[in-house]
This record gives sequence, C-alpha cells and structure tokens, in this order.
Amino acid sequence: MLFMVSDCISFKDTGYFSSLICDYLEENPKLNSFYHRFPRLENFKEQIEEKASSFKGESRKVLVDSLKQHYKSFDTSDLTLAHIDALIEDKTFTVTTGHQLNLFTGPLYFLYKIVSAINLAKSLKVCYPEYNFVPVYWMATEDHDFDEINYFNYKGKKVQWSRSSHGAVGELSLDGLEAIFNSFSKELGIGKHADALRDLFKDAYLKHSNLADATHYLANELFKDYGLVIIDANSKELKRQFIPFVEEELFNQVAFKNVSETNEMLSSSYNIQVNPREINLFYLTENLRERIVFEDGFFKVLHTDIQWNKEDIQKELMAHPERFSPNVIMRPLYQEVILPNLCYIGGGGELAYWFQLKQFFNSVNVPFPILLLRNSALIQTKQQLNKLEKLNISNEEIFLKRDAFINKKIREISNINIDFSRQEEHLKTQFEELIELATQTDKSFLGAVKAQEKKQLNGLKNLEKRLLKAQKKTLADQVARMASIQEQLFPSQSLQERRANFSEFYLEYGEQLIPNLIANLEPLELKFSILTL
Repeated sequence: MLFMVSDCISFKDTGYFSSLICDYLEENPKLNSFYHRFPRLENFKEQIEEKASSFKGESRKVLVDSLKQHYKSFDTSDLTLAHIDALIEDKTFTVTTGHQLNLFTGPLYFLYKIVSAINLAKSLKVCYPEYNFVPVYWMATEDHDFDEINYFNYKGKKVQWSRSSHGAVGELSLDGLEAIFNSFSKELGIGKHADALRDLFKDAYLKHSNLADATHYLANELFKDYGLVIIDANSKELKRQFIPFVEEELFNQVAFKNVSETNEMLSSSYNIQVNPREINLFYLTENLRERIVFEDGFFKVLHTDIQWNKEDIQKELMAHPERFSPNVIMRPLYQEVILPNLCYIGGGGELAYWFQLKQFFNSVNVPFPILLLRNSALIQTKQQLNKLEKLNISNEEIFLKRDAFINKKIREISNINIDFSRQEEHLKTQFEELIELATQTDKSFLGAVKAQEKKQLNGLKNLEKRLLKAQKKTLADQVARMASIQEQLFPSQSLQERRANFSEFYLEYGEQLIPNLIANLEPLELKFSILTL
C-alpha cells in the first residue's frame, strides 16, 4: 500500500469550508427543507424506489444509445461497456459527479470527485446487491468560461493555454497545445513516470480534434479500469427528452420564481451562490453561446440579431433541441431528467447552489438527488510528517491561515508570555468599575471613560503585536521552518487539492496513485483525510 490514512479532521475544523456546508454535514435542522435525504447508506433505499418509479424505459434506451454512439471513438474497458449496457435495466442507477474541461484535469480535486463516485457506487452495491450502480463523470462541455479552465499549476508554475474562445468550450479546437506540450515536457524531466505523463498529455491533446474529446480520453485513461462512464450531454437525442422542461422555462419562468423564493429563505443565514435569471437558457451554435432573453414580445439571443415569437421558438426547439443550453440553474435538472441518478457528488461551492434548487425540482416533479460532499485530502510524505512532529505541529494547526499559525506557534515556543488576554480582562474589569462610578456621579464622563478604555485596550494589543514581531525575529529560524512546511502542504496558502495538479503526484507515484486513492478515501465518512506515504 502506497498511502495510508494517517488522520482525519472535520471539514469545519479545517477552516476552509463555508458555514452552509458545515451546517449540512452536522445536519442542522434549519437546512432540512433545502435537501431531500442525507447521504447515508440506509437512505439510498427510498431514493432508489423514488427514482425507479419516475425514470422510464424509453429514457434508458435513449441514454444507452447516446453513450454507445459517443464511445465508438474511444478505446473502452470491458467494465465500462458492461456499465453502459447495464443502464438499460430498470435496476441500474447512477451516482454522478461533474467538472469543467480543465486543461490536464486542472486542480487535484478532479481526481477526488471521480474517486468519490467510484467508491460510492461500490459501497451501494455491497449494501444493495440486487441493484447495479454506475459511476458517472459529467463533462461540462457546454460551458463557455474559457479563462476558468485554460491552465493548471505544476510545482508552483502556471501552465496556461492562451487563445481566443467563443461558444461552448467542448467544441474548441486544440490549436496551440503543441507548444504547451513542449514546454511542459521539459518541466517533467526524465523517468518512466515523466514519460507516462508526456504520453498522456500528447495522446489526449495532440491526437484529438476538440477539448471535449481530449478530456474524455484523459478521464477514460485514468479511470477506465473502474468502469467510469463519461457523458457529454451536448446531444440532440438527450436534449430532446428535455424539451418539456425547456418550454416550461421559456414560457412560465418556473426556475426564476422558485429559486428566487428559496434564495430569500436561504439568504437570512447564508451567502447565495447563484442568482436565477428570468430565462436560464443559452442559445448554442458553432462559436456562439449567448443568453436567451424575452424583450418587447420576442425571444432574443443577446449580442446577435436572432429573435423569435412564441410560435417560432417552439418550432426551433422541436427541430433543434441541441441548440438550447441550460445554465447553472437548469443544468442540474437536465442531468436528473436524462440519468437514472441517485446522488450528485460535488465540492462545497457546487452543493451550495444545489441547495437553492430543491423547491424548483419539486415544482416540476423531478426527484431531487442525495447530495454528497466529495472527498478532500491532504497528501504528505513520511518526511513531511516527521518534520511536523519534530516541530510539534498538530494536524489542526497546519490548517490555520499563515499569520494565525505562526503567531500561535511563536506563543507556544517563546520563553516569554506574549498572551495579554489576562491583562485585557483585568483592564476591562477596572473600566467597568469606572463606568459604574461615572453613571452614579456624572454621566457626561461616560464618553471620556469609554474612549480611555478603548485607547488602553488598543495600546495593549499594539504592545502584544510588537512583542510578537520581536519574537519572530529572535526565533526566525523556527519561523522559517514552520512557514516552509506549511507552504509545501498548502501552496500559496490554499488547500493543496485546489492548487496542485495530479501530475505532481503521478510523477512521484505513477500508476499507483489512483488505486491508492480509491483504497483510502471513503466518501460517506464526511471528513477531510490526511494521507501519508
């Protein structure tokens, strides 16, 4: 075994997850109305029954035919083909994760998302052996935010693909990536793992015609041994099933009404992730993905001369459903309409907008999936673990933000007491007596007393900061070592999984990387894992 789980920490204690996500994981009752069932194995029984009663055989046939047509262009494992065939059966269900078409997978958590889906499918099969469960990766081929996906970080350097982009990113040609390959190839150095990464990049991006196919190839190569099914839902056949929901969106604005009401309830306690539009659809053609709006009695495509009346847009929808592209509000609904899906696995930001959609799903009579926070992990070497232990740094401490981390450790190792909280409390007690005295004698002195209290408390805080700064200089060597180990594990003071690319770890561990992640990450544990070599 390459990795072992050396420890876990609650998502809340990491300090990197929102109050919304932490409250969800703690099953705070005030969130009950914003999701359907909590992600526990026993809760999937009712989810299976609910989805089985609503997902029809015709939809399964369309899905399987579409997948088989798409997979003709790729070498596919027997297990993946078996999973696609199994989707025709009414006892087969999916668990789905999705991600943008980031260059060379983008951040490391791309792997964690798919590992979570694979492992959840395995756990469900053990618990419910009479059913089949298929892990699905949904490629966000219709997105158009190229600047979000055109780079990855490799050992602190940004590897970026610069070019103009219009329309859906899945259709983008791969012009310019040969230069990226040549530059990245030099960075990799020598060795069999470096050669494997070169081949993977070259075969994905220099032997395919567009970004969707390149991403499919890459994800398939990494995960085909586990039966992962990859879906590009930008399909005329699949979108034909979504026509009734597109009509409802165009003519009745159901999403806007329901999500706006939900947002009003959620916003009293949490930040809102996305805001709905009156029409949550784009019009999609070659080199074009622009919003559809309703103005002056016509449906119009922004920044173009395209427009229709009600009758004409209905004709366009029936003839070309593939041209109607869901935005972030409608895409989850599209997913649940075309897949026999039980669970969506996503990061904190993704789940935040799913919580906004429950009422909307209810209004259109589509079962709302179970929501599962994807696995998160920190990978550290044995040497790094030894260094943390030598510096007496706990797992909770290493997750602190840099200044808080250094200040806490300086206070611990300093030979003088730099914690003035006791003096602050003493000072506050003294001023409480002065305030009481002023109240009983001359209330006009209250302002002066409170001003003096504030001044002296600020003076104490100032003195504490100056002493901390002085001690940092005195203990500069220890500070440098602590800052160095934290920077190694939290590059640019961010979670490793959000900054690093999988290639850094593949270069070290090669083909053992993914099997060991699958062996060590448990999706239903709902804790942040610390993995040690």
